[in-house]
Amino acid sequence: MESDKPTGELATFSDIKTSTQRDWDIIGREAVPYDSSVGERVLAHLKLLKGEFGGFPVDRLDHSLQSATLAHRDGKDTEYVVCALLHDIGDTLGSYNHYDVAAAILKPFVSAENLWMIQNHGIFQGYYYFQYLGLDRNMREQFRNEAELFERTEEFCAKYDAPAFARDGEALPLEFFEPMVRVIFARKPFSIYTSS
Repeated sequence: MESDKPTGELATFSDIKTSTQRDWDIIGREAVPYDSSVGERVLAHLKLLKGEFGGFPVDRLDHSLQSATLAHRDGKDTEYVVCALLHDIGDTLGSYNHYDVAAAILKPFVSAENLWMIQNHGIFQGYYYFQYLGLDRNMREQFRNEAELFERTEEFCAKYDAPAFARDGEALPLEFFEPMVRVIFARKPFSIYTSS
């Protein structure tokens, strides 16, 4: 495969314990274009949700677009709208913890409040259907002492996640949201791999 071939200079170590400053200079330099295109890779992965219904009335991409459209129409800021767009991006890889996958992707780029909302939206959304799965629909009550975060996540689910399954629901096209995704993922990340 063509993609298996290196596109630039490579470090020389065979064991990371023997790596040198020169190796890490190469890695740092070669990582710049790859790291700066994370938004494009996120968008590409989001497109994998198209055509995947899992029994729901709309496919997972349309649900994501409806959710982001509702948040955008309600005047939420760019970061919030991108969180709404990506809240279920983990469905393809993390069927049992999709919210963790979405939160892991967003964590370096969003506020603590939005991260908490995405990380916990699964349990909050469960308020509307857990009883049909033999689960406690009030499971979210364990977070009641996190008053502002609780209210933020409760609102997200009630206004932008739960009603975003309409077959005839308004969904702006992905192209509308692409610049927003690029803005968020172009931010300097909060990461152990970046200096403060």
